[in-house]
Amino acid sequence: MNDPLASLFRQIARQWKPPPKWKVSQWADSTRKLSSEASAEPGQWDTIRAEYQREIMDAVNDPTTERVIIMSSAQVGKTEVLNNVVGYFIDYDPCPMLMLQPTLEMGETWSKDRFDPMARDTPEIGQRIASGKARDKKSTILHKTFVGGHLTIAGANSPASLASRPIRIVLADEVDRYPASAGKEGDPLNLAIKRTSTFWNRKILAVSTPTMKGFSRIEAAFEETDKRRFHIACPICEAEHALAWGNVVWSKDTPAAGDPDKALFKCPHCDGYYGDVQKNSAVKRGRWIATAPFDGRAGFHIWEAYSPWRRLAEIVRDFLEAKDDPEKLQVWVNTSLGESWEGSGETIRDSDLMNRLPFKQSEHDVPRLGLLLTAGIDTQPDRLEVEVVAWGAGEQSWSIDYHVVHGDPDLPEGTAGSPWTELTDYLRKSWRHENGSDVTVGWSCIDSGGHNTQAVYNYAKRHKGDRVFAIKGRGGAGLPIIGAPNRKRTGKVKRPVDVHIVGVDSAKMTVMNRLKIETPGPGYCHFPVGREPEFFRQLCAEKLITRFVKGFPVREFHKVSGARNEALDCRVYAFAALVLAAPQWDKIAFRMKKRTEKPNAPAVTKEQPQPIAQDLPPPANDTRPKKPKPPRSRGSFLNRWRN
Repeated sequence: MNDPLASLFRQIARQWKPPPKWKVSQWADSTRKLSSEASAEPGQWDTIRAEYQREIMDAVNDPTTERVIIMSSAQVGKTEVLNNVVGYFIDYDPCPMLMLQPTLEMGETWSKDRFDPMARDTPEIGQRIASGKARDKKSTILHKTFVGGHLTIAGANSPASLASRPIRIVLADEVDRYPASAGKEGDPLNLAIKRTSTFWNRKILAVSTPTMKGFSRIEAAFEETDKRRFHIACPICEAEHALAWGNVVWSKDTPAAGDPDKALFKCPHCDGYYGDVQKNSAVKRGRWIATAPFDGRAGFHIWEAYSPWRRLAEIVRDFLEAKDDPEKLQVWVNTSLGESWEGSGETIRDSDLMNRLPFKQSEHDVPRLGLLLTAGIDTQPDRLEVEVVAWGAGEQSWSIDYHVVHGDPDLPEGTAGSPWTELTDYLRKSWRHENGSDVTVGWSCIDSGGHNTQAVYNYAKRHKGDRVFAIKGRGGAGLPIIGAPNRKRTGKVKRPVDVHIVGVDSAKMTVMNRLKIETPGPGYCHFPVGREPEFFRQLCAEKLITRFVKGFPVREFHKVSGARNEALDCRVYAFAALVLAAPQWDKIAFRMKKRTEKPNAPAVTKEQPQPIAQDLPPPANDTRPKKPKPPRSRGSFLNRWRN
């Protein structure tokens, strides 16, 4: 017999029953909806699609774990892991949270493109976020409020966004892209972590793709963890192993038969081969294995071979495209392997450059593969120094000439003793190309940061038609090789002159990396027979050293004591001119090929737009009927009416 009172008590008990003790992965599997704007597979979240994400998310629920460090490649879903943690604490365990992005602008982008679609498509999140309408303004782009907590979105470059506020959960995304200091406040990640000091159950999640070895925040943090690696069982012998790039094969003596598109994994235990399908199945049954003692910090390293969204052939193809270019290879190591990049050295020996096989200029000034000439000009109080460089596809380079023009740069062009007149003649000089045509310097950059700034401005203004650009070097990490111009007034000249800012650290790093390339091809630097040893000493006159600013390593170029570095500066400026020119190599090569048939054609500088047929004047003996000209207007309607 049913007792109505007992039934009522059971209903009340069900209402007051505490929620299940879910972990982040369980909450995501039951609640999280993927949005079409941010996912190739919109709909219900399913952790089994990328099983390696489960333990990463659930480490947040481990009471013995305070910090979770994720060092990974791209394309493994690390941002979605952070999104699931945010959603879990909003819906299931409300508390104050901080999402820290490299910049405030990136924080706004994450809020609009990632969080807002997640809140819209996952009702359990959206219903808890306070309205952002104009009347109450409880939620904004960078601050979301909900019962029991809030989510603050901050930029590591903004001290104001890191203002004091108690936080229990810190989620730091792409920490290797953070500045060394948030203004004058110090390290932004440490500032964020200090805000969790009042919470006994605080959690810090740091996620990033690594960068340079010895300077990577995420790698340094990972080394302090238990360093977990994801292991799978070999589909053939069942022995457990972690996927490694060294076990990816496609040579002729393997079943891939030398075809990179058929690349396979090789088991380190049984030497058996397996492909993407077997690997994806094994990942679903894999597990994390720690390789160091645990001390409250869980560390996870994962690379894109584990991702179900990346085929092994795509990874191999990306490697083959990058392997001959140190800059591209660094990007591939960081973003595909999820490992830091370790350069081949911090200095270059001038003897190594001198011992390279030089190219001969006895018959031709510019070799066959040289398609565009640029010049880098360094100013000194008593002279100008110039290097002319030929560039080809893949930015392979040939040093065509190094020239010193003596004279006082402050003397105006055209006066006795002025070096500017000789410089103009030199830059307009024709060089014989191997295809039989004549070429001239197309783009030039001249340093304006020395003692002759005004003279450089005047010269650049006067020779803008020769594509001579004034530049000014600026040190510091992260600056582009050449930026948008600033407007500088040239004394009595009313109209301003454009001055481009050159990120000298970025440019020198690129030049140094290319000088290390030992095999002719993309990026390789050729030097001619008979170049003076002093040139090579100047080219190698700077060393990359590390100094610490407020406890953080900063890499800077410093000149070797007593050495001169004009040749290095000239090469940097010539490279800046190439970046400014932004050449399209296929078009220039096609034009060069056409010039082979016309050896007496005018010198090639930079591709010029060709006139279309209707813009060309008719020949002198043109007998085509002329179109009647419209009658000339005789003024306004009133004047015509009067006449």
